[in-house]
Amino acid sequence: MALTSNKFVLDWIDEMAAMTKPDDIVWIDGSEEQAEALRKQACSTGELIKLNEELLPNCYLHRTAVNDVARVEDRTFICTTKKEDTGNINNWMDPKECYSKLTKLFTGSMSGRTMYVIPYSMSIVGSPFAKYGIELTDSIYVVLNMLIMTRVGTDVLEALGDSGDFIKGLHSKAQLDAENRYICHFPEDNTIWSVNSGYGGNVLLGKKCFALRIASYLGRKEGWMAEHMLILGVEYPDGDTKYICAAFPSACGKTNLAMLIPPEYYRNKGYKVWTVGDDIAWLRVNPEDGKLYAVNPENGFFGVAPGTNEKSNPNALHTTTKDTIFTNVCHNLDNNTVWWEGLDNNPPTNAINWKGEVWDYRKYDKADKVNTSGAHPNSRFTAKATNCPCLSKEFNNPAGVPISAIVFGGRRAKTAPLVYQSTSWQNGSFVGSIMASETTAAAAGAVGVVRRDPMAMRPFVGYNMGDYFAHWLSMGNMIPNPPKIFHVNWFRTDNEGNFIWPGFGDNMRVLMWILDRCAGKVDAEITPIGYIPKAEDICIEGLDGVTIDTIRDLLTVDKASWLEDVENIKSFYKQVGDRVPQAMYDELAALEARLKA
Repeated sequence: MALTSNKFVLDWIDEMAAMTKPDDIVWIDGSEEQAEALRKQACSTGELIKLNEELLPNCYLHRTAVNDVARVEDRTFICTTKKEDTGNINNWMDPKECYSKLTKLFTGSMSGRTMYVIPYSMSIVGSPFAKYGIELTDSIYVVLNMLIMTRVGTDVLEALGDSGDFIKGLHSKAQLDAENRYICHFPEDNTIWSVNSGYGGNVLLGKKCFALRIASYLGRKEGWMAEHMLILGVEYPDGDTKYICAAFPSACGKTNLAMLIPPEYYRNKGYKVWTVGDDIAWLRVNPEDGKLYAVNPENGFFGVAPGTNEKSNPNALHTTTKDTIFTNVCHNLDNNTVWWEGLDNNPPTNAINWKGEVWDYRKYDKADKVNTSGAHPNSRFTAKATNCPCLSKEFNNPAGVPISAIVFGGRRAKTAPLVYQSTSWQNGSFVGSIMASETTAAAAGAVGVVRRDPMAMRPFVGYNMGDYFAHWLSMGNMIPNPPKIFHVNWFRTDNEGNFIWPGFGDNMRVLMWILDRCAGKVDAEITPIGYIPKAEDICIEGLDGVTIDTIRDLLTVDKASWLEDVENIKSFYKQVGDRVPQAMYDELAALEARLKA
């Protein structure tokens, strides 16, 4: 039975059902009773495996198809009427052509299956940030993940009322045919269609599809920002908390930073760190104080399991000990729990790997992780934010939290110093636009190749990247009291290739300097790339093996490698195309001139 009388919603569902031809339509109401019934149903068909109730209460294991284990950037399209509105960084398809192609794949795709109708909210229902969506899917796995990742229920439909202003998401596993797998966004129609995938990143349409690709398009249109950023709060001993947003490309320690545990030196003084979000931030100007405020539009974490352990990220690990769906991890048959590479040094001897095969840990080969590991390298956990030990009490604040600093980060062996500060909002937008990481593993091609990932949004901007840069610049004119913008690099190496900075919890030492700068408590030295700390202003008390000279070394600006980088940036801007704003070229020319001076 329909849970709403909204004509826009009902007409659209009728149209999609006529195309996909499900045997039944079930509305998801957000209740625990309904969710439990669906879990039982999924366990009866083998779609889910119930794990040890004593050790992992209300936790389940799921395996995707072996050819369907990650986001597929080459099958992800932005469909705008004009190709130039999508830009050169995204894949484009003409909307008419795309609808026609996908209609063929969706026709009858739910025959013999149930269509689930999921009304969900990104951000707190009824808040100024909230945006509503409805996802239609033939996958119980999707329903159960969306119940964790978003706010699902009848209150969403009540908040929507009679409005047609919602994001229309259609997903079908169809045949799980990799050759016909498409994740398509129609920003001009508020529509997302995903077909032939069952992997979370492609099918939980509230996540990257809505919360970044569609939302970035809406943000530009409506004067706000949707960013691939964590949000954390640093609480001082006097109880005052300052908030930071930070953007990092993948494999740069984003989740670890979001859930950082302060080093002993700071813990003993009474400092705490709180997580507001680990992945996505929506930012708006607060008219009352003119500051930029951020919310995490999600309600859970879709984290990478391998490498998550008691040392690297105890908070993430503890979050997964109940109410969690594990995807493509290793199944320990001895105690009916899960395991993954990097969890501990005790791989199970009686286990099933991520492909569903009997697994022998002794045959693990680092050069062929995908085929020899117990858990897939991109295996995941979907966990409730409310189970996170360090979740901020402001997590459900409908007004969001005021942002003092925006931090960009990359993975550079030599070029970028440990931390530097931009000289203005415009210069900071430029710093974000040139963000980059160097490839680290042979599996990703040649080592040391620079991949530009502006604001960590390269795969997620729902429109032309040059227009996205322009939107960042224009936001600077809309924020009376803007946050300061910084860049960090935890990954500088010595001549033997060893990391110089300890990283992990000690990254807080750099965050403290950043917040001191925002509060006007410390001075800095101007260099060709921006403001650099005075070495003595980075606290190294209680840090083994790190001296003031180590810090000086980490803060050096190597002009030669920066001038090399300038050439790389020029060719990247050329790739983005003719919509790169002149202001970005002006910043680049000024940087080059300062480096040569």
